[in-house]
Amino acid sequence: MSQKINLNADLGESFGAWSMGDDSALLEVVGSANVACGFHAGDPLVMRRTVRRARERGVSIGAHPSFPDLQGFGRRRMDIPDDELAALLIYQIGALQAMAAVEGHAVTHVKPHGALNNMACADTRLADVVAGAVASVSRDLILLAPAHSRLVLAGARAGLAVGLEIFADRTYRDDGQLVPRSQPGAMIHGAQASLDHVLRMLDVGGLVTVSGKVLKTEIHSICVHGDGPDALASARRIATGLEQAGYLPTTLPDTLQP
Repeated sequence: MSQKINLNADLGESFGAWSMGDDSALLEVVGSANVACGFHAGDPLVMRRTVRRARERGVSIGAHPSFPDLQGFGRRRMDIPDDELAALLIYQIGALQAMAAVEGHAVTHVKPHGALNNMACADTRLADVVAGAVASVSRDLILLAPAHSRLVLAGARAGLAVGLEIFADRTYRDDGQLVPRSQPGAMIHGAQASLDHVLRMLDVGGLVTVSGKVLKTEIHSICVHGDGPDALASARRIATGLEQAGYLPTTLPDTLQP
């Protein structure tokens, strides 16, 4: 029997007349879509169209909330009081839930975006705020969190199912955190190199760091970023390579089912 695995991508990041990525093509490849909720990218019409296309293709959807940072694409660090940040997260999740309701789809997970995600992975207090906000909306929501992060532990404390994620195009430090984009070697370029990176981690059952260290972990989902020049080619190559290696691509909820 093939082992189930999920491919996810950050979608719905166009805004008004400005277009980012090839969402329609990526929705033919991935099993789950993390939909921007308007704070780092996306707008109401883009959100609704993304939800509709995901439903039509049998792709599960999740809210992809961020700091309120359209200009910085959610990649700038912000210091926001806990109660305000929780409200911002609830607001974004609720907005996507409304779009999903009118399109006959359902939000099944939440994945924080950008700087918010990176900070919550390393900061226990912030991780608890994020996980608590998700749980306050519904404990039926899955928290999609980077493997070996404090966000994973916070999700468990909040009583949430947690999907453990790795990145196809990012490298890891020995503490399990991503190498910052500002540093050399942070990004993996090319479809085959991304597939090799993913298969290496699946084969050893853990994160493989830049120094060669292995940090053991379960792996439920693989993120293929939708905003780079290699995004579509990488997603297709990874999907094909995983199937050839004996993995069965599914939605995130299906992957977490025994």
